[in-house]
Amino acid sequence: MNAPFRPAPGSLGGLAARIRRLPPSCGPVRLVGVDGHAGSGKTTFTGELAAALDGAPVLRLDDIASHDELFDWTGRLLEQVIEPLAHGRTAHYSPYDWRTRRFGPPRPLPPAPVLLLEGVGAGRRALRPHLALLLWLDLPCEEAWARGRSRDGEEQREFWNGWVPAERRHFAGDPSRPFADALVRQREEGYEVLPGPAWNSETDRPLTQGDEPPAVC
Repeated sequence: MNAPFRPAPGSLGGLAARIRRLPPSCGPVRLVGVDGHAGSGKTTFTGELAAALDGAPVLRLDDIASHDELFDWTGRLLEQVIEPLAHGRTAHYSPYDWRTRRFGPPRPLPPAPVLLLEGVGAGRRALRPHLALLLWLDLPCEEAWARGRSRDGEEQREFWNGWVPAERRHFAGDPSRPFADALVRQREEGYEVLPGPAWNSETDRPLTQGDEPPAVC
């Protein structure tokens, strides 16, 4: 992430306006990561933020990951998406179908002023240099996972039994929250956007990757 960012509580419109003012981070694109535990509400929030950004495109990491590679998808994302966008070219990625367990035909992803990258691991170490901003949906892991299990029902119980330890291992070795520029908390009406751990009010500069805090759940 390459620019100071002053989070502001209030409407998503205010957050969107601040995002538009950020310098590009991946070629001509302002790549914004939306990370958080599974079940924390990332998809809903990202959809609302995309609308506030006049329909900014969203790339969901569910389309990049697979049953066999819940978190080992970094190389595919860098090759199919990050590298082309960094050179101002249209990216092409093959979305994964979680029902058929197959990757589908390639989809184009042209450069855009803002692109939202949503999913668990969007703020991982290998991606942070390409992000203009990292947002973290701030819901404790156990509460988020309980919401996810309730949402998906008994049909996905076996999947969740495998996912939870995999997510724990991922964040233990490659945490995202300590590097978030802003924390997003859902309220009864709308969202609250607060300064994240990487935003230092005294220096107004994000932490360097060498300042890595301990991992958290």
